Amino acid sequence: MKTKIFLLYGGKSAEHQVSMRTALSVIQALDFSKYEVNPIYITEEGHWIKREALSSPCQHVEELKLAPNTPTVQRMAVTTELFDHHNENEQTIIFPLLHGPNGEDGTVQGLLEVLDLPYVGNGVLASAAGMDKVIMKNLFAEAGLKQVKYVHFTRYQWEIAEVAAYEKVETAIGYPCFVKPANLGSSVGISKCKNRDELITAFQEAFQFDRKVIVEQGVVAREIEIGLLGNEDPQCSIIGEIVPKKEFYDYKAKYEDGDTALIIPAEVSEETYEEIKQAAITAFKALDCSGLVRADFFVTNDGEVFINEVNTMPGFTPVSMFPLLWKHTGLDYSQLIDQLIQLGLERYNDKKKIRYTF
Repeated sequence: MKTKIFLLYGGKSAEHQVSMRTALSVIQALDFSKYEVNPIYITEEGHWIKREALSSPCQHVEELKLAPNTPTVQRMAVTTELFDHHNENEQTIIFPLLHGPNGEDGTVQGLLEVLDLPYVGNGVLASAAGMDKVIMKNLFAEAGLKQVKYVHFTRYQWEIAEVAAYEKVETAIGYPCFVKPANLGSSVGISKCKNRDELITAFQEAFQFDRKVIVEQGVVAREIEIGLLGNEDPQCSIIGEIVPKKEFYDYKAKYEDGDTALIIPAEVSEETYEEIKQAAITAFKALDCSGLVRADFFVTNDGEVFINEVNTMPGFTPVSMFPLLWKHTGLDYSQLIDQLIQLGLERYNDKKKIRYTF
């Protein structure tokens, strides 16, 4: 009997289009002889639309969208149907291919937990903590991981004391610095600042995408990334390096103009690789991650290693860093997807051992 997979993609997020590309890539890589593939498109307004099961892979992103005036349904109507499909006679799993808020941040994961449905990837806590850069960095600090200096502000704090916020950045961080929405990925809303005028503009930009921003110290360093795969005992990939031709790895460099070199494997000493690997595993466990994580680091010219962040649903097209890292480690894209599905089922079965009565 085929495993029934429900793919969640799109989403009410600034990363909607990134999710669409991810979904197309996964659909094209799935083995249709092993899986029954059921797409569920989430519009930019947050409506969920269950599509008919696919008989073959889609070829274009537009095929995953809806024709104008297609009727939509409310979330619970779709999730109830999902629940009705899940029974002991068939193996079902949900694959959230959602990036950013309302998908990667623990909200959808919480819904799936309530519905008692197995799903691929990180759980509620890891997803929420991994999405909020402030909470993430606070947990990293608690775990003893080395990081660059950072400060953070809510929109309210900024609005009532705007000049004080800028002065705090200049005193605690200095220039250059990076201003980021706390809850967003794919480099959306990020700015590099070298002076007060740029800082003011960066705050205005970042607060369009979130109610909280984080400001991080700029360092001269290489950008190194590593992939982790597993549940209780995560395994690490080889490492890769991002070499942006612009000042930093922004959204356009990632997804539009391809103006970035990905070097795999990155050239570092064995000692540096081991330090990155151990720090990545520590970060994975500090957030109680499961399934997959991409951990990002800075490595300075004198070999100092700082963890930057982890991504609990990293870019997932075949040319994204996470799948490429595993490809060069010996796990191709289709095998990676298969393993993630098995890890999701494994975690679900492990949770079934928990007692809920006393």
